[in-house]
Amino acid sequence: MVKFMRWDNLRLDDQLAADQETAGETLFPAERRDVALPLIERGAVARTFDTPGFRGMTFYEVQAKSVVNRVPEASRMPFRWTINPYRGCQHSCVYCYARKSHSYLELDTGADFDSKVVVKVNAPELTRKKMASASWQGEHIAMGTNVDCYQRAEGRYQLMPGIIGALKDAANPFSILTKGTLILRDIDLLAEAAEVTDVGLNVSVGFIDKELWRSVEPGTPAPARRLEACATLNERGLPCGVLMGPVVPFLSDSPAQLDAAVRQIAAAGATHVMPIVLHLRPGTREWYFRWLGANHPELVGRYLDLYGRSAYAPKSYQARIAGQVRELADKHGIGRPRSGFGHGRRLVPERPTAGAPAQAPGAPAQASRGPAAADPMPLSPASSEQLTLL
Repeated sequence: MVKFMRWDNLRLDDQLAADQETAGETLFPAERRDVALPLIERGAVARTFDTPGFRGMTFYEVQAKSVVNRVPEASRMPFRWTINPYRGCQHSCVYCYARKSHSYLELDTGADFDSKVVVKVNAPELTRKKMASASWQGEHIAMGTNVDCYQRAEGRYQLMPGIIGALKDAANPFSILTKGTLILRDIDLLAEAAEVTDVGLNVSVGFIDKELWRSVEPGTPAPARRLEACATLNERGLPCGVLMGPVVPFLSDSPAQLDAAVRQIAAAGATHVMPIVLHLRPGTREWYFRWLGANHPELVGRYLDLYGRSAYAPKSYQARIAGQVRELADKHGIGRPRSGFGHGRRLVPERPTAGAPAQAPGAPAQASRGPAAADPMPLSPASSEQLTLL
């Protein structure tokens, strides 16, 4: 029953489902109902496309009841609201922490997560409706904190222009974190939004090793292309930083590898860099160790030593990586003012401190601008898990 409740906001109503069947849409066959994918079959439209970029993919188009979602206080996230127009991700990152969420849909956290993507086709309309709600107070909204809103599916469904447009028209502050270069498609719209509200942009590049990239992030644009996107955004006057995540123990964490990555991040004009070390929560841990055993069996024992008792690497290891990246950021000039570049902004606004006055209903949202050189120290494990774009 709990599982069905999780899907209530992603179901088409019975009348719309009937209309789609009449129109000849491809729905799940009656004989599969309550047998295969029982949580998303009723009223969901399943589509496949025979184009190279989508071959082997299934998209479940659903009408969500809400898309601006509140983050539980217990999560200790530095933001209160998110928009995630997709569930599942074509990036196919073997370390993606969001894999666990697919188990709630009675899908597996491995191949299904990579190939079966839920699309909230009415996300732009729901965003605009939320912005017009009398109860909405114009708080910051973070996007790309679960799965990538600019994964390849966005090229077909084009949900982000409508979402950004709704936020722009409401002058509502927002941030985007992405591994996708498709964000450049919306650069004009982002520039328009930045004229009326605070817009925080970050790309995720944890390492620059091409062989490692092809192995652990097979569906993403190459790291160099992501950094080119970062440079383009900065050149347009849209400050963009880099979430250096994940730093992969024993595979991308040597001093030389860190230096090479930070040097290229600096060359892209990134306003700041924030490293986050790989973490392996249930649902991801099993998938990652399967990949590790097949590709780097000599490292399995070392990983068991590092992650044997926790989903997170020891604090001493995280602190060492953070310190190295901070020194390298200083060395390569990340965060220093550059001609033609704006000041950096934080990835997301911080929560108000205890006792701080609450914003009055209807008052304009305050911009959350960070310093030119943002502190690259990683967030606490409880915070970092939803900021590592995976």
